[in-house]
Amino acid sequence: MFDQMDALILARIQFAFTVSFHFIFPAFSIGLASYLAVLEALWLKTGKALYLDLFKYWLKIFAVAFAMGVVSGIVMSYQFGTNWSVFSDKAGPVIGPLMAYEVLTAFFLEAGFLGVMLFGMQRVGKGLHFAATLMVAIGTFISAFWILSVNSWMHTPVGFAINADGQFVPAAPWTQIVFNPSFPYRLVHTVIAAYLTTALAVGAVGAWHLLKDKGNPHARKMFSMAMWMAALVAPVQIFAGDMHGLNTLEHQPAKVMAMEGHYDSHPDGAPLILLGIPNPEEKRVDYAIEIPKASSLILKHDPNAPLAGLDTIPDDREPPVAIVFWSFRIMVGIGFLMLGLGLWSLLARVRKKLYDWHWLHRAAILMGPSGFIAVLAGWVTTEVGRQPYTIYGHLLTADSASPLAAPAVGASLMAFVIVYFFVFGAGTWYILRLAAKAPHPHEAGVIEQEDGPIRTAGITPGPAQGHPADTRGGA
Repeated sequence: MFDQMDALILARIQFAFTVSFHFIFPAFSIGLASYLAVLEALWLKTGKALYLDLFKYWLKIFAVAFAMGVVSGIVMSYQFGTNWSVFSDKAGPVIGPLMAYEVLTAFFLEAGFLGVMLFGMQRVGKGLHFAATLMVAIGTFISAFWILSVNSWMHTPVGFAINADGQFVPAAPWTQIVFNPSFPYRLVHTVIAAYLTTALAVGAVGAWHLLKDKGNPHARKMFSMAMWMAALVAPVQIFAGDMHGLNTLEHQPAKVMAMEGHYDSHPDGAPLILLGIPNPEEKRVDYAIEIPKASSLILKHDPNAPLAGLDTIPDDREPPVAIVFWSFRIMVGIGFLMLGLGLWSLLARVRKKLYDWHWLHRAAILMGPSGFIAVLAGWVTTEVGRQPYTIYGHLLTADSASPLAAPAVGASLMAFVIVYFFVFGAGTWYILRLAAKAPHPHEAGVIEQEDGPIRTAGITPGPAQGHPADTRGGA
């Protein structure tokens, strides 16, 4: 079946498939861990049982999502040795220590406090339990910090030299490598995306239960908190995305050319192509709907500023324009839909109809999965836009793969597809079941201790849950 296919293409498909599954769970767990910390802090400050009920309600969902993030993350590490051994050998002296820092900081922090957070509500004091929740939330952020530092260095490599063996080795202080030119922008943009992803998921659950019972105080609270996040943070994300785009224009201009669909250079101002069909054979965008000179205005803050096009890039160094063009528009379009939902909720709040406007609730439900779609579209834009390089400008993807035969890569790809859809499909179904149950007073936690034997609630912990082998859910 795979004999006629290229091993490199299959390896790229496999990595894209597994990382796509992995990305959605940490994006959710990063935001949800912080949301849980906020809920517990509000409970400790106000003493209102409603916040504790919501904490326990979302803690069960967090436990499942976190576990799936861990499992999917383990697979990613193996692929560096199986399918991408040349890349690992050449880039290992730089990215290896950064990955180790992620293990030594985020891994141990999460592993040390996750058990207390999940199972310690009835066993430790309130202060210690809140500290554990904070440590898990901080751990997910630190994990994202190191992983994004590695990824950003691959996009904007600095502070290195290439030795006689062709390896990238550090040639500058580690701070220069860690805080490479694109890292601050990528970190802010990705973490905010994780918070928005969680807010929209929480808002969708709250809206679902409001449609059934608009008087449910737990549903009202979670919906209100989620809509505040959408209204206040979506504009910040749009601004952060714009800053990230300007940084990308400076360091990876070919990616921006593909995002904008600019096959040709525009010496007196480039148009903003809203929609169209990229035609790589004819080097143009067919049926383009565009705003004259708007792209120059956005990217250069001058409508008449010249912008180079892909005609300045050799054909074998161009990224796949069609994929980048459409994934970028999906991401941006969803971002503005998030902004619209937030503004709509503000209008409803001003008119004191936040819990009464059913069309707002239906829109929130439809927008529930939009955060996951947006982060995947953003990842596709970022990674496909880097092609044909693994380390931008220095190491081609074609020179990074292991010398494997196509049938071997294809067989493992098929195995991943079957196992992933079965395992993660079951996990997602279970999360949806948990979310479909309305939150209520005296919500049971993941596991609680009463006067008698231990009583399970929602999840039956096994050895892997009680003693996690790898807790890099934020990776």
